[in-house]
Amino acid sequence: MRYGAAQTRLRFLPVMQPHRTIISLIATLPLAACTYVDRMPFLYHLDIHQGNIVSQEMVDQLKPGMNKRQVTFIMGTPLTVSPFHDNRWDYIYSNQPGGEERLQRRISLMFDQDELVGLQGDFKPGELPSLDATKDVNLDIPKIERDQSLWGHIKSWFGNG
Repeated sequence: MRYGAAQTRLRFLPVMQPHRTIISLIATLPLAACTYVDRMPFLYHLDIHQGNIVSQEMVDQLKPGMNKRQVTFIMGTPLTVSPFHDNRWDYIYSNQPGGEERLQRRISLMFDQDELVGLQGDFKPGELPSLDATKDVNLDIPKIERDQSLWGHIKSWFGNG
C-alpha cells in the first residue's frame, strides 16, 4: 500500500507542474508591463521641479559686498547651509520636463563677515547695463489716451460726471 500511495503522488506531480508554470507566467505578466509605462507616448508626464528655481537674471543681480539679507531677498532661502561652513550657501535646482532627462543646476555662494565674496557653480555672473550718474537722461513718456477711468464711469451714473 505504501508503494501505491507514492505512485499516486508521483502521478499527480507532472500534471500539476504545467498549470503552476502557466499561472506564474500570467501573474508576472502585469508586473513586467509596468516597466514599459514610462515609454508610452500617449501618456501625459508631469514636469518635476525640485529645489530653488535659480535663473541667470537672479545671478546677474548679485554684487560683491551684498549682505546675507540682500542675497536672500534676491535668491530666496538657500536649499542647504553647511553646518561646517556657515559662510557657504548652496542653491540646487532640478527639473525633469515631461519624463525627459533630468536637468540639474547648482550655485554656491561664499560669504566673508556677512558679505558676498564669490560664487561658483553652473551660473556665471553677468554684466548688467548701468547708467552713468554724470549724464543727464531725458525720457519722453507719451500720455496714455483713455476715454474715462472706472471712477469716472461710477460718478457718471450718479450724474456727477
